[in-house]
Amino acid sequence: MDDKARAHRRRIRRRVLLASAAGGTALAGVLVTLPWGGQAPPGPTPQERALAAVTSGVPAALPDLEALVRDRERRVRERPRNARAWAELGAARVEQGRRLADPRYWPRAEKALRTSLDVRKDNAPALRAMAALANARRDHAGARTWGEAARKLEPERWTTYPPLIEASAGLGDDEETGRLLEKLTALREGPAVMARAAAVYRDRGWREDAAAKLADAASAAGEPAERAAYLERAGQLAWERGDREDALRHFQEAVRVDPDQRAAQAGQGRVLAALGRTTEALSAYRMALAKHPRPEYALELGELYESLGLKPAAEVQYALLRERVRLASAQGGDEELVLGRFEADHGDPAAAVRRLRAEWERQPSTEVADALGWALHRAGEHEEALPFAVRATEGTKGGGVRSALFAYHRGAVERALERYGAARRHLTEALQINPWFSPLHAPRAKEALARLGEPSVQAGPESS
Repeated sequence: MDDKARAHRRRIRRRVLLASAAGGTALAGVLVTLPWGGQAPPGPTPQERALAAVTSGVPAALPDLEALVRDRERRVRERPRNARAWAELGAARVEQGRRLADPRYWPRAEKALRTSLDVRKDNAPALRAMAALANARRDHAGARTWGEAARKLEPERWTTYPPLIEASAGLGDDEETGRLLEKLTALREGPAVMARAAAVYRDRGWREDAAAKLADAASAAGEPAERAAYLERAGQLAWERGDREDALRHFQEAVRVDPDQRAAQAGQGRVLAALGRTTEALSAYRMALAKHPRPEYALELGELYESLGLKPAAEVQYALLRERVRLASAQGGDEELVLGRFEADHGDPAAAVRRLRAEWERQPSTEVADALGWALHRAGEHEEALPFAVRATEGTKGGGVRSALFAYHRGAVERALERYGAARRHLTEALQINPWFSPLHAPRAKEALARLGEPSVQAGPESS
Protein backbone atom coordinates (compact mmCIF):
# COMPACT_ATOMS: atom_id res chain seq x y z
CA MET A 1 0.00 0.00 0.00
CA ASP A 2 1.53 3.38 -0.99
CA ASP A 3 1.69 6.47 1.22
CA LYS A 4 -1.28 8.13 -0.50
CA ALA A 5 -3.52 5.10 0.14
CA ARG A 6 -2.39 4.86 3.78
CA ALA A 7 -3.11 8.57 4.33
CA HIS A 8 -6.54 8.20 2.76
CA ARG A 9 -7.32 5.27 5.05
CA ARG A 10 -6.16 7.20 8.14
CA ARG A 11 -8.51 10.07 7.19
CA ILE A 12 -11.44 7.62 6.89
CA ARG A 13 -10.62 6.13 10.28
CA ARG A 14 -10.49 9.58 11.89
CA ARG A 15 -13.90 10.46 10.40
CA VAL A 16 -15.38 7.18 11.68
CA LEU A 17 -13.98 7.70 15.17
CA LEU A 18 -15.29 11.24 15.29
CA ALA A 19 -18.73 10.07 14.16
CA SER A 20 -18.70 7.33 16.80
CA ALA A 21 -17.71 9.74 19.55
CA ALA A 22 -20.41 12.22 18.57
CA GLY A 23 -23.03 9.53 18.27
CA GLY A 24 -22.19 8.18 21.72
CA THR A 25 -23.83 11.18 23.29
CA ALA A 26 -27.24 10.27 21.85
CA LEU A 27 -29.72 8.14 23.72
CA ALA A 28 -28.98 4.86 22.03
CA GLY A 29 -25.87 5.84 20.10
CA VAL A 30 -25.45 6.10 16.36
CA LEU A 31 -24.92 2.90 14.46
CA VAL A 32 -21.66 3.25 12.53
CA THR A 33 -20.70 0.73 9.87
CA LEU A 34 -16.96 0.48 9.57
CA PRO A 35 -15.70 0.86 6.00
CA TRP A 36 -13.32 -2.07 6.34
CA GLY A 37 -16.02 -4.65 7.09
CA GLY A 38 -16.51 -4.39 10.87
CA GLN A 39 -19.92 -5.23 12.39
CA ALA A 40 -22.27 -2.44 13.46
CA PRO A 41 -23.03 -2.48 17.20
CA PRO A 42 -26.43 -3.85 18.18
CA GLY A 43 -29.31 -1.53 19.01
CA PRO A 44 -30.37 -0.88 22.58
CA THR A 45 -32.01 -3.70 24.51
CA PRO A 46 -35.58 -3.33 25.83
CA GLN A 47 -34.29 -2.63 29.33
CA GLU A 48 -31.88 -0.02 27.99
CA ARG A 49 -34.73 1.71 26.17
CA ALA A 50 -36.88 1.68 29.30
CA LEU A 51 -34.04 2.94 31.47
CA ALA A 52 -33.34 5.82 29.11
CA ALA A 53 -37.03 6.74 29.25
CA VAL A 54 -37.65 6.52 33.00
CA THR A 55 -34.47 8.37 33.91
CA SER A 56 -35.51 11.15 31.52
CA GLY A 57 -39.08 11.29 32.76
CA VAL A 58 -40.66 10.24 29.46
CA PRO A 59 -43.15 7.40 28.80
CA ALA A 60 -41.73 3.94 28.22
CA ALA A 61 -43.25 0.96 26.44
CA LEU A 62 -44.85 -1.54 28.81
CA PRO A 63 -42.89 -4.59 27.53
CA ASP A 64 -39.64 -2.63 27.87
CA LEU A 65 -40.57 -1.64 31.42
CA GLU A 66 -41.22 -5.24 32.34
CA ALA A 67 -37.82 -6.22 30.92
CA LEU A 68 -36.14 -3.48 32.97
CA VAL A 69 -37.93 -4.56 36.15
CA ARG A 70 -36.89 -8.20 35.70
CA ASP A 71 -33.30 -7.20 35.04
CA ARG A 72 -33.05 -4.88 38.05
CA GLU A 73 -34.75 -7.39 40.34
CA ARG A 74 -32.06 -9.87 39.36
CA ARG A 75 -29.33 -7.30 40.02
CA VAL A 76 -30.54 -6.39 43.49
CA ARG A 77 -30.84 -10.07 44.40
CA GLU A 78 -27.22 -10.54 43.38
CA ARG A 79 -26.02 -7.27 44.95
CA PRO A 80 -28.44 -6.04 47.64
CA ARG A 81 -26.29 -2.96 48.30
CA ASN A 82 -26.52 -1.70 44.71
CA ALA A 83 -28.12 1.70 45.27
CA ARG A 84 -28.29 2.52 41.58
CA ALA A 85 -30.12 -0.71 40.68
CA TRP A 86 -32.62 -0.15 43.50
CA ALA A 87 -33.27 3.41 42.26
CA GLU A 88 -33.77 2.22 38.68
CA LEU A 89 -36.10 -0.55 39.86
CA GLY A 90 -38.15 1.98 41.82
CA ALA A 91 -38.34 4.41 38.91
CA ALA A 92 -39.52 1.61 36.61
CA ARG A 93 -42.23 0.63 39.11
CA VAL A 94 -43.45 4.22 39.25
CA GLU A 95 -43.78 4.30 35.47
CA GLN A 96 -45.55 0.96 35.42
CA GLY A 97 -48.09 2.29 37.90
CA ARG A 98 -48.66 5.35 35.75
CA ARG A 99 -49.02 3.46 32.50
CA LEU A 100 -51.36 0.85 33.96
CA ALA A 101 -53.25 3.22 36.28
CA ASP A 102 -52.53 0.67 38.99
CA PRO A 103 -51.62 2.17 42.38
CA ARG A 104 -50.56 -1.25 43.66
CA TYR A 105 -47.18 -0.62 42.03
CA TRP A 106 -46.56 2.40 44.25
CA PRO A 107 -45.68 0.65 47.54
CA ARG A 108 -43.24 -1.60 45.69
CA ALA A 109 -41.71 1.44 44.02
CA GLU A 110 -41.41 3.23 47.35
CA LYS A 111 -39.79 0.23 49.01
CA ALA A 112 -37.16 0.02 46.27
CA LEU A 113 -36.46 3.75 46.38
CA ARG A 114 -36.19 3.89 50.16
CA THR A 115 -33.81 0.93 50.05
CA SER A 116 -31.71 2.84 47.54
CA LEU A 117 -31.66 5.86 49.86
CA ASP A 118 -30.78 3.67 52.84
CA VAL A 119 -27.78 2.37 50.96
CA ARG A 120 -26.73 5.81 49.76
CA LYS A 121 -28.14 9.02 51.25
CA ASP A 122 -26.80 11.50 48.64
CA ASN A 123 -28.70 9.74 45.88
CA ALA A 124 -30.21 12.18 43.41
CA PRO A 125 -31.70 9.52 41.04
CA ALA A 126 -33.66 7.97 43.92
CA LEU A 127 -34.78 11.39 45.14
CA ARG A 128 -36.02 12.31 41.65
CA ALA A 129 -37.91 9.03 41.42
CA MET A 130 -39.46 9.67 44.85
CA ALA A 131 -40.64 13.05 43.53
CA ALA A 132 -42.17 11.32 40.49
CA LEU A 133 -43.87 8.78 42.79
CA ALA A 134 -45.33 11.55 44.95
CA ASN A 135 -46.68 13.31 41.86
CA ALA A 136 -48.25 10.03 40.68
CA ARG A 137 -49.99 9.81 44.04
CA ARG A 138 -51.08 13.46 43.72
CA ASP A 139 -48.99 14.37 46.76
CA HIS A 140 -47.55 17.49 45.19
CA ALA A 141 -46.22 18.92 48.46
CA GLY A 142 -44.27 15.71 49.01
CA ALA A 143 -43.06 15.81 45.40
CA ARG A 144 -41.74 19.32 45.93
CA THR A 145 -39.84 18.23 49.06
CA TRP A 146 -38.22 15.27 47.31
CA GLY A 147 -37.52 17.31 44.19
CA GLU A 148 -35.84 20.10 46.14
CA ALA A 149 -33.62 17.54 47.86
CA ALA A 150 -32.56 16.27 44.42
CA ARG A 151 -31.98 19.83 43.19
CA LYS A 152 -29.72 20.53 46.17
CA LEU A 153 -27.50 17.65 45.08
CA GLU A 154 -27.65 18.24 41.31
CA PRO A 155 -28.85 21.77 40.54
CA GLU A 156 -27.64 21.62 36.94
CA ARG A 157 -29.13 18.22 36.07
CA TRP A 158 -32.06 18.89 33.75
CA THR A 159 -34.00 15.80 34.82
CA THR A 160 -34.34 17.33 38.28
CA TYR A 161 -36.78 19.97 37.03
CA PRO A 162 -39.78 18.20 35.38
CA PRO A 163 -41.00 16.62 38.67
CA LEU A 164 -40.60 20.00 40.40
CA ILE A 165 -42.60 21.74 37.66
CA GLU A 166 -45.40 19.19 37.97
CA ALA A 167 -45.40 19.60 41.75
CA SER A 168 -45.53 23.40 41.60
CA ALA A 169 -48.39 23.31 39.10
CA GLY A 170 -50.27 20.89 41.34
CA LEU A 171 -49.79 23.28 44.25
CA GLY A 172 -51.08 26.22 42.24
CA ASP A 173 -47.75 28.05 42.46
CA ASP A 174 -47.74 29.66 39.02
CA GLU A 175 -44.73 31.91 39.63
CA GLU A 176 -42.50 29.07 40.80
CA THR A 177 -43.68 26.93 37.89
CA GLY A 178 -42.56 29.66 35.51
CA ARG A 179 -39.15 30.01 37.15
CA LEU A 180 -38.56 26.27 37.06
CA LEU A 181 -39.52 26.09 33.40
CA GLU A 182 -37.06 28.87 32.57
CA LYS A 183 -34.30 26.94 34.31
CA LEU A 184 -35.23 23.71 32.54
CA THR A 185 -35.25 25.28 29.08
CA ALA A 186 -31.89 26.91 29.79
CA LEU A 187 -30.41 23.51 30.61
CA ARG A 188 -31.96 21.34 27.92
CA GLU A 189 -33.77 21.20 24.61
CA GLY A 190 -35.65 18.28 23.14
CA PRO A 191 -39.08 16.65 23.06
CA ALA A 192 -39.42 16.01 26.82
CA VAL A 193 -38.75 19.67 27.55
CA MET A 194 -41.11 20.80 24.77
CA ALA A 195 -43.88 18.65 26.23
CA ARG A 196 -43.30 20.03 29.72
CA ALA A 197 -43.39 23.57 28.38
CA ALA A 198 -46.64 22.78 26.54
CA ALA A 199 -48.28 21.73 29.81
CA VAL A 200 -47.30 25.04 31.43
CA TYR A 201 -48.48 27.04 28.42
CA ARG A 202 -51.82 25.22 28.46
CA ASP A 203 -52.32 26.12 32.12
CA ARG A 204 -51.64 29.76 31.25
CA GLY A 205 -54.26 29.72 28.51
CA TRP A 206 -51.68 29.85 25.68
CA ARG A 207 -53.29 27.09 23.65
CA GLU A 208 -51.65 27.86 20.32
CA ASP A 209 -48.17 27.90 21.87
CA ALA A 210 -48.90 24.67 23.71
CA ALA A 211 -50.13 22.98 20.52
CA ALA A 212 -47.03 24.08 18.61
CA LYS A 213 -44.74 22.71 21.30
CA LEU A 214 -46.54 19.38 21.35
CA ALA A 215 -46.40 19.10 17.57
CA ASP A 216 -42.64 19.64 17.71
CA ALA A 217 -42.29 17.17 20.59
CA ALA A 218 -44.21 14.45 18.74
CA SER A 219 -42.10 14.98 15.61
CA ALA A 220 -38.83 14.78 17.55
CA ALA A 221 -39.75 11.91 19.90
CA GLY A 222 -37.50 8.89 19.69
CA GLU A 223 -39.55 5.89 20.83
CA PRO A 224 -43.16 5.08 19.88
CA ALA A 225 -44.44 5.23 23.48
CA GLU A 226 -43.05 8.73 23.89
CA ARG A 227 -44.45 9.96 20.58
CA ALA A 228 -47.85 8.47 21.34
CA ALA A 229 -47.96 10.26 24.70
CA TYR A 230 -47.36 13.62 23.02
CA LEU A 231 -49.96 12.87 20.35
CA GLU A 232 -52.47 12.08 23.10
CA ARG A 233 -51.76 15.41 24.79
CA ALA A 234 -52.16 17.18 21.47
CA GLY A 235 -55.52 15.45 21.12
CA GLN A 236 -56.52 16.74 24.54
CA LEU A 237 -55.68 20.29 23.47
CA ALA A 238 -57.68 19.92 20.26
CA TRP A 239 -60.62 18.57 22.26
CA GLU A 240 -60.45 21.44 24.74
CA ARG A 241 -60.79 23.94 21.91
CA GLY A 242 -63.73 22.02 20.43
CA ASP A 243 -61.98 20.68 17.33
CA ARG A 244 -63.47 17.19 17.30
CA GLU A 245 -61.97 15.98 14.03
CA ASP A 246 -58.44 17.10 14.86
CA ALA A 247 -58.70 15.61 18.34
CA LEU A 248 -59.88 12.28 16.93
CA ARG A 249 -57.01 12.19 14.43
CA HIS A 250 -54.48 12.73 17.21
CA PHE A 251 -56.03 10.12 19.47
CA GLN A 252 -56.26 7.54 16.68
CA GLU A 253 -52.66 8.12 15.65
CA ALA A 254 -51.52 7.78 19.26
CA VAL A 255 -53.20 4.37 19.57
CA ARG A 256 -51.78 3.30 16.20
CA VAL A 257 -48.26 4.22 17.31
CA ASP A 258 -48.66 2.63 20.76
CA PRO A 259 -51.64 0.29 21.28
CA ASP A 260 -51.08 0.58 25.05
CA GLN A 261 -51.89 4.30 24.92
CA ARG A 262 -55.17 3.91 26.81
CA ALA A 263 -55.56 7.61 27.59
CA ALA A 264 -55.91 8.16 23.86
CA GLN A 265 -58.58 5.46 23.72
CA ALA A 266 -60.54 7.30 26.41
CA GLY A 267 -60.01 10.45 24.37
CA GLN A 268 -61.54 8.71 21.37
CA GLY A 269 -64.56 7.87 23.49
CA ARG A 270 -64.93 11.52 24.46
CA VAL A 271 -64.77 12.73 20.87
CA LEU A 272 -66.86 9.95 19.33
CA ALA A 273 -69.66 10.73 21.77
CA ALA A 274 -69.52 14.37 20.70
CA LEU A 275 -69.72 13.27 17.06
CA GLY A 276 -72.86 11.24 17.79
CA ARG A 277 -71.06 7.93 17.21
CA THR A 278 -72.31 6.58 20.52
CA THR A 279 -71.74 2.85 20.04
CA GLU A 280 -68.12 3.46 19.07
CA ALA A 281 -67.70 5.88 21.98
CA LEU A 282 -68.92 3.32 24.51
CA SER A 283 -66.59 0.70 23.04
CA ALA A 284 -63.59 3.04 23.21
CA TYR A 285 -64.28 3.90 26.83
CA ARG A 286 -64.67 0.26 27.78
CA MET A 287 -61.37 -0.64 26.11
CA ALA A 288 -59.60 2.18 27.93
CA LEU A 289 -61.04 1.19 31.30
CA ALA A 290 -60.21 -2.48 30.80
CA LYS A 291 -56.48 -1.74 30.73
CA HIS A 292 -56.24 1.72 32.31
CA PRO A 293 -59.00 2.00 34.93
CA ARG A 294 -58.64 5.62 35.93
CA PRO A 295 -61.55 6.94 38.03
CA GLU A 296 -61.85 9.94 35.69
CA TYR A 297 -62.70 7.65 32.79
CA ALA A 298 -65.31 5.84 34.87
CA LEU A 299 -66.90 9.20 35.69
CA GLU A 300 -66.92 10.23 32.02
CA LEU A 301 -68.41 6.92 30.89
CA GLY A 302 -70.98 7.03 33.67
CA GLU A 303 -72.07 10.51 32.63
CA LEU A 304 -72.31 9.39 29.02
CA TYR A 305 -74.58 6.52 30.06
CA GLU A 306 -76.62 8.93 32.18
CA SER A 307 -77.03 11.31 29.24
CA LEU A 308 -78.44 8.36 27.27
CA GLY A 309 -80.96 7.59 30.00
CA LEU A 310 -79.09 4.42 31.04
CA LYS A 311 -78.96 5.08 34.77
CA PRO A 312 -78.18 1.48 35.89
CA ALA A 313 -75.20 1.33 33.54
CA ALA A 314 -74.06 4.71 34.87
CA GLU A 315 -74.24 3.42 38.44
CA VAL A 316 -71.92 0.53 37.53
CA GLN A 317 -69.31 3.05 36.42
CA TYR A 318 -69.81 5.20 39.51
CA ALA A 319 -69.25 2.11 41.65
CA LEU A 320 -66.02 1.47 39.73
CA LEU A 321 -64.96 5.05 40.40
CA ARG A 322 -65.45 4.61 44.16
CA GLU A 323 -63.54 1.32 44.07
CA ARG A 324 -60.57 2.87 42.26
CA VAL A 325 -60.52 5.81 44.66
CA ARG A 326 -60.48 3.42 47.63
CA LEU A 327 -57.68 1.40 46.05
CA ALA A 328 -55.57 4.51 45.43
CA SER A 329 -56.14 5.69 49.00
CA ALA A 330 -55.05 2.33 50.37
CA GLN A 331 -51.79 2.63 48.38
CA GLY A 332 -51.03 6.18 49.53
CA GLY A 333 -52.73 8.00 46.64
CA ASP A 334 -54.96 11.06 46.70
CA GLU A 335 -58.03 10.92 44.46
CA GLU A 336 -60.07 13.41 46.47
CA LEU A 337 -60.38 15.73 43.47
CA VAL A 338 -62.21 13.27 41.23
CA LEU A 339 -64.26 11.96 44.15
CA GLY A 340 -65.26 15.51 45.07
CA ARG A 341 -66.32 16.21 41.49
CA PHE A 342 -68.39 13.05 41.49
CA GLU A 343 -70.05 13.76 44.82
CA ALA A 344 -70.94 17.33 43.78
CA ASP A 345 -72.94 16.15 40.76
CA HIS A 346 -74.03 12.62 41.62
CA GLY A 347 -73.81 12.21 45.37
CA ASP A 348 -73.65 14.46 48.43
CA PRO A 349 -72.60 18.06 47.61
CA ALA A 350 -71.98 18.83 51.30
CA ALA A 351 -69.58 15.88 51.50
CA ALA A 352 -67.93 17.13 48.30
CA VAL A 353 -67.40 20.54 49.92
CA ARG A 354 -65.74 18.96 52.98
CA ARG A 355 -63.42 16.86 50.84
CA LEU A 356 -62.49 19.67 48.50
CA ARG A 357 -61.92 22.22 51.26
CA ALA A 358 -59.31 19.89 52.71
CA GLU A 359 -57.83 19.36 49.25
CA TRP A 360 -57.66 23.12 48.70
CA GLU A 361 -55.72 23.50 51.95
CA ARG A 362 -53.23 20.87 50.80
CA GLN A 363 -52.79 21.87 47.18
CA PRO A 364 -54.68 24.92 45.87
CA SER A 365 -54.48 24.27 42.14
CA THR A 366 -56.72 25.59 39.38
CA GLU A 367 -58.53 22.25 39.12
CA VAL A 368 -59.24 22.17 42.85
CA ALA A 369 -60.49 25.78 42.75
CA ASP A 370 -63.00 24.86 40.05
CA ALA A 371 -64.15 21.69 41.81
CA LEU A 372 -64.54 23.41 45.18
CA GLY A 373 -66.41 26.34 43.66
CA TRP A 374 -68.79 23.98 41.89
CA ALA A 375 -69.35 21.88 45.01
CA LEU A 376 -70.16 25.02 47.01
CA HIS A 377 -72.61 26.09 44.31
CA ARG A 378 -74.26 22.68 44.30
CA ALA A 379 -74.52 22.89 48.08
CA GLY A 380 -76.28 26.26 47.79
CA GLU A 381 -73.30 28.40 48.89
CA HIS A 382 -73.21 30.60 45.78
CA GLU A 383 -71.50 33.66 47.27
CA GLU A 384 -68.65 31.58 48.64
CA ALA A 385 -68.43 29.66 45.38
CA LEU A 386 -67.82 32.67 43.15
CA PRO A 387 -64.22 33.53 44.16
CA PHE A 388 -63.18 29.94 43.48
CA ALA A 389 -64.92 29.98 40.10
CA VAL A 390 -63.12 33.22 39.25
CA ARG A 391 -59.79 31.73 40.35
CA ALA A 392 -60.35 28.70 38.11
CA THR A 393 -61.13 30.77 35.00
CA GLU A 394 -58.68 33.63 35.49
CA GLY A 395 -55.77 32.08 37.37
CA THR A 396 -53.75 34.14 39.83
CA LYS A 397 -52.79 36.89 37.39
CA GLY A 398 -55.72 37.13 35.02
CA GLY A 399 -54.69 34.31 32.71
CA GLY A 400 -55.91 30.77 33.25
CA VAL A 401 -56.91 27.55 31.57
CA ARG A 402 -59.40 28.03 28.74
CA SER A 403 -61.82 25.35 29.85
CA ALA A 404 -65.41 25.11 28.71
CA LEU A 405 -66.32 23.25 31.89
CA PHE A 406 -64.76 25.91 34.13
CA ALA A 407 -66.52 28.69 32.20
CA TYR A 408 -69.83 26.84 32.48
CA HIS A 409 -69.37 26.41 36.23
CA ARG A 410 -68.68 30.12 36.65
CA GLY A 411 -71.67 31.08 34.52
CA ALA A 412 -73.97 28.83 36.55
CA VAL A 413 -72.74 30.35 39.83
CA GLU A 414 -73.26 33.87 38.48
CA ARG A 415 -76.75 32.99 37.28
CA ALA A 416 -77.64 31.72 40.76
CA LEU A 417 -76.42 35.07 42.14
CA GLU A 418 -78.57 36.94 39.58
CA ARG A 419 -75.50 38.41 37.92
CA TYR A 420 -77.13 37.81 34.59
CA GLY A 421 -74.74 39.75 32.37
CA ALA A 422 -71.70 37.90 33.65
CA ALA A 423 -73.59 34.62 33.57
CA ARG A 424 -74.56 35.14 29.94
CA ARG A 425 -70.95 35.94 29.00
CA HIS A 426 -69.48 32.87 30.66
CA LEU A 427 -72.13 30.44 29.49
CA THR A 428 -71.63 31.76 25.96
CA GLU A 429 -67.87 31.43 26.37
CA ALA A 430 -68.21 27.81 27.49
CA LEU A 431 -70.17 26.90 24.36
CA GLN A 432 -67.81 28.88 22.13
CA ILE A 433 -64.77 27.08 23.53
CA ASN A 434 -66.28 23.62 23.08
CA PRO A 435 -70.01 23.14 22.42
CA TRP A 436 -69.68 19.41 23.25
CA PHE A 437 -67.60 19.67 26.42
CA SER A 438 -69.82 17.28 28.43
CA PRO A 439 -72.74 15.04 27.49
CA LEU A 440 -74.50 16.18 30.67
CA HIS A 441 -73.38 19.77 31.22
CA ALA A 442 -73.22 21.12 27.66
CA PRO A 443 -77.00 20.71 27.18
CA ARG A 444 -77.53 22.32 30.58
CA ALA A 445 -75.35 25.27 29.56
CA LYS A 446 -77.43 25.72 26.41
CA GLU A 447 -80.66 25.53 28.40
CA ALA A 448 -79.44 28.04 30.99
CA LEU A 449 -78.35 30.44 28.27
CA ALA A 450 -81.71 30.14 26.51
CA ARG A 451 -83.51 30.92 29.75
CA LEU A 452 -81.41 34.03 30.24
CA GLY A 453 -82.41 35.22 26.78
CA GLU A 454 -81.01 38.31 25.11
CA PRO A 455 -80.07 41.28 27.28
CA SER A 456 -82.81 43.87 27.56
CA VAL A 457 -81.92 47.24 26.05
CA GLN A 458 -84.57 48.99 28.16
CA ALA A 459 -83.21 47.51 31.34
CA GLY A 460 -79.88 49.31 30.92
CA PRO A 461 -76.48 47.77 31.61
CA GLU A 462 -76.59 44.45 33.46
CA SER A 463 -74.68 43.64 36.58
CA SER A 464 -71.38 41.95 35.93
